[in-house]
Amino acid sequence: MGARLPSNNPATGRVAGVTPAAETPGVDHQVERVLLAEPRGFCAGVEMAIKALTWMVRAFDESVYCYHEIVHNKLVVERFEALGVVFVDDIDDVPAGAPVMLSAHGSAPEVVRRAQEVGGYTVDAVCPLVTKVHHEVKVRARKGFHIVYVGHAGHEEAEGTIAVAPEAIHRVEHPDEVRALPDLGDDVAILAQTTLSHRDWGGVVDAATDRWPDLWSPGRSDLCFATTNRQGALLELVDRCDAVVVIGSTNSSNTRALVQLATEAGCPRVVWINRAEELPDDLSGTVGVTAGASAPEEVVDEVIRSLAPTSGVETVRHTDEDEYFPPPRNLRDLLHAVRGFAAVGFSAPAPTVHLDDRVIDASDALAALDRIRPVS
Repeated sequence: MGARLPSNNPATGRVAGVTPAAETPGVDHQVERVLLAEPRGFCAGVEMAIKALTWMVRAFDESVYCYHEIVHNKLVVERFEALGVVFVDDIDDVPAGAPVMLSAHGSAPEVVRRAQEVGGYTVDAVCPLVTKVHHEVKVRARKGFHIVYVGHAGHEEAEGTIAVAPEAIHRVEHPDEVRALPDLGDDVAILAQTTLSHRDWGGVVDAATDRWPDLWSPGRSDLCFATTNRQGALLELVDRCDAVVVIGSTNSSNTRALVQLATEAGCPRVVWINRAEELPDDLSGTVGVTAGASAPEEVVDEVIRSLAPTSGVETVRHTDEDEYFPPPRNLRDLLHAVRGFAAVGFSAPAPTVHLDDRVIDASDALAALDRIRPVS
């Protein structure tokens, strides 16, 4: 049985088994070397969503509304808020006619319909991997299957997926919850939240297969390739580390999975931070550094500068990532129609020429937008 994810203590905001920013008096410790996980940070879905919201902010003079946080990273959200983006948790809070974007985690069908009714221009920035799971849910439910869905309670992706066919889905997180399910008959499928760790997924799949030997599962895993790659990169360096720093917000499921993985792998110390200022001042020896799929690379750079390793930084490469997700089609159409698109600041082609979104990364898109609309 896979270990459960570390849990937050509501009284302290801490995560069990994970070291917060140091509370002990500063001691003059020295980091010798940093082992930097590769890949890390923004995945293709996050890149697409951040750039899409950036293009929306550029295209509209009025405030852009976003249903839920565009990605689960507080620094990214705060940056967009400073640029005038309004994040809402109820689609009915969007003023009639306002431009609206739906987050990368996917939205319930009713939310999508309501956004199109309310919003003046609606762009759905859902990750294509989440769209794949939504499609699988529709197909299995239409065929009369019960669906065992492995996902975290309260997570936006899980809520949006369950809403696709709520009468057919049974949400679980742990093997014991699978064993507690009623008899679901012969037609049973298993699907997953894309940001689960392989360990969490594997334990539940084993329990479900024990109960339903003919269990249907997709030919291609629902688990996000980027989540899998970041976990693989972490495993390649964790045994060499005196401590591991995981960068990302506490509401990020894939970041939490990295923290869990480092802890389960026996790392002597795991530090979970959102920004460099939260680093403890007593780290020493060899420190591994990784970042969740919605953590900006500039924070990684700041962390490394703060650690100031005396023997430098060694990149531990697990695999190369070259996956690319283009902006949503209706946003692409809008951008081509916006006169003077080159003013975004990338020496972009004229509006009549196809925009190669591939050559612009999300961090550069945000930085260029800051130059046009300075952060207040």
